[in-house]
Amino acid sequence: MRVFNETQRFTQWWVHLMNLSLLVLLIYLVYNWYILKEAVGNVSAQDSTGQLVVIIVLLLSMALIYMFRLITTIDEIGIHYQFLPINMSKKTIRWSTLKNCYVRTYNPIKEYGGWGYRMSFGKGRALNVKGNKGIQLEFDNGKKLLIGTQKEEDAQKVIERYFKTYDE
Repeated sequence: MRVFNETQRFTQWWVHLMNLSLLVLLIYLVYNWYILKEAVGNVSAQDSTGQLVVIIVLLLSMALIYMFRLITTIDEIGIHYQFLPINMSKKTIRWSTLKNCYVRTYNPIKEYGGWGYRMSFGKGRALNVKGNKGIQLEFDNGKKLLIGTQKEEDAQKVIERYFKTYDE
C-alpha cells in the first residue's frame, strides 16, 4: 500500500439521538407557535423574528454535527489532515519534521477529555471522531498530535513504508 486515505464522521448513536432530540424540540416549538398560537419561553406566537432566530439556530446545530469530517492521507510526503469545518484547508506534516510516528491505542476520555478537536497538557492535541485508535505524531520540537483512525493496520503499513527512511 502506497497511500493511506480515510474519511471519518461522527456516526455514534448518541449523536443521532441528540439530533433527534433537537428535531423533536423544533416540532414542539413550531406546533406551539403556529397551531396552538402559544408562547414558548420568551418567544411569543407573534414574535416572528424570535421564532426565526430559534429555528435557524436549531437547524444549524443539527446540520453542524454532520458537517464535521476528519480526512487523513498518508503518502511519501508526509501526513495530511483536515478536520472540517475547523480546518478549511488541508494541513501537511512532512516526515522530516517528525521525531516519532506510530499507531497506538489510547483512552479518549482520560487522555483528551473526549472526541473532537481536543487539547491536553502533556499529551498535546488530538483530532478524533470515534474509537480509541490513533496515529501518534511526535515532532522534533517536542509537540504532539494524535489523529484518530479506524483503519489502524492500513495506517501502520503506510507509516512503516515512509517513516522508516527518515527515522534511520
